[in-house]
Amino acid sequence: MTRQVPQPYSYARRELTEPDWRRLPGWREVSAAQWRDAQWQRAHCVQNERQLRELFGPLLTDHFYRELAADQAEFATMSILLPPHMLNTMAADAPLEPAAFTAAFLADPVRRYMLPVRSDRHPQWPSHPLATRDSLHESEMWAVEGLTHRYPTKVLAELLSTCPQYCGHCTRMDLVGRSTPQVTKARLVLRPADREEQMLDYLKRTPSVRDVVVSGGDLANVPWPRLESFLLRLLELGSVRDIRLASKSVVGLPQHWLQPKVLAGVERVARLAARRSVNLAVHTHANHAASVTPLVAEAARSLLDAGVRDVRNQGVLMRGVNATPAALLDLCFALQGEANILPYYFYLCDVIPNAEHWRLPLSEAQRLQEAILGYLPGYATPRLVADVPHVGKRWVHQAVDYDRARGISYWTKNYRTTVELPSAEEPCEDAPLNRRYPYVDPVDTLPEAGRAWWAEQLERGGVAELPELLGLLEGK
Repeated sequence: MTRQVPQPYSYARRELTEPDWRRLPGWREVSAAQWRDAQWQRAHCVQNERQLRELFGPLLTDHFYRELAADQAEFATMSILLPPHMLNTMAADAPLEPAAFTAAFLADPVRRYMLPVRSDRHPQWPSHPLATRDSLHESEMWAVEGLTHRYPTKVLAELLSTCPQYCGHCTRMDLVGRSTPQVTKARLVLRPADREEQMLDYLKRTPSVRDVVVSGGDLANVPWPRLESFLLRLLELGSVRDIRLASKSVVGLPQHWLQPKVLAGVERVARLAARRSVNLAVHTHANHAASVTPLVAEAARSLLDAGVRDVRNQGVLMRGVNATPAALLDLCFALQGEANILPYYFYLCDVIPNAEHWRLPLSEAQRLQEAILGYLPGYATPRLVADVPHVGKRWVHQAVDYDRARGISYWTKNYRTTVELPSAEEPCEDAPLNRRYPYVDPVDTLPEAGRAWWAEQLERGGVAELPELLGLLEGK
């Protein structure tokens, strides 16, 4: 008889379930056909308190709405936009009694990042002192409007600045979505056709780029004929060997990708990509196992059947959402085992304003990476990464030094970005390759001495340029 050895995490297969949307007062009369309809989903997105009240009726208390309004007025960097499908995954098993439902809704991990309230934010350190709106400096690296050329062989093509849903932690909060009281959004200026023409022209002139991530915003908001035309022209470039289509809507609005006209278009693009030996993949964004439903699995399977090589997930590590080994493994097994979505990356949440309550210290991410090894197939074990400003993605164990007391890790890189050409200040071409670049932990996770040090920097007006503040230019 085989002896079962106790393990820190016990795997048990959990089949996906679609929560019954009819449990909510505003959707009691919604049919299954309506629920599967992408246009119905878009037309019934929730964007404000009035629509939330119409949906939930008495299930959410006035306290919740006061906290939501306060967050929108004081902290939110993203406006509210939630498709019914995503809202339906929140508090799916909660008792249908106001106090109990509100408590479960507030504790729900998907709600925590899709519909934040004031009590979620850290009371003393809502933002890191060095938080910035475009924390990855993507717009500084635009080769043309919307085309970020950060890596030697890869570019990011931002075709638009809207999504079917807005995540509270959005790394492109400076550009994406409607303005909030805290953030007047940047805007794309060119007409879409002109912007795409400039992107394609740059790629023609830059054959060293072989990998194009087509994103936004979210591709689900690009009319399919326009998106297909852009992709077909991209496939005409012999230098392009990888195309990745970024769309959280596979998880937030899977109905979009189940539309026959969209799947037929995907098949046409995938067929041409296969003939030209170009790897075509779809990247989506799920952060909790509750987000992975049968409709999500159906959308992923349909994309694969249409000829897409892979559907992959790029999530974000967040406190209160997935920052335990069990939560992360539950999500990965739901994605890999039930939905045919490959767990790919989990990023540390970027250093953007009012995001400290979500962010993890690097040391915690390192422990999580170690904790999930050995449970998943090797090819389906996600890499946990930090997206270090002016560096790019780095595995969490690649830090070359780490001051845990002050929460500052140091990183190096092996390539230059387009904003690091030799200058009078730095005439040496190799200067960026010899520099150490800092990344910072959330202040509230630091020991008392570290918190006091950051408080002192604030008192001194220490939001100066990062190298000056940290004294890092000579590798100090």
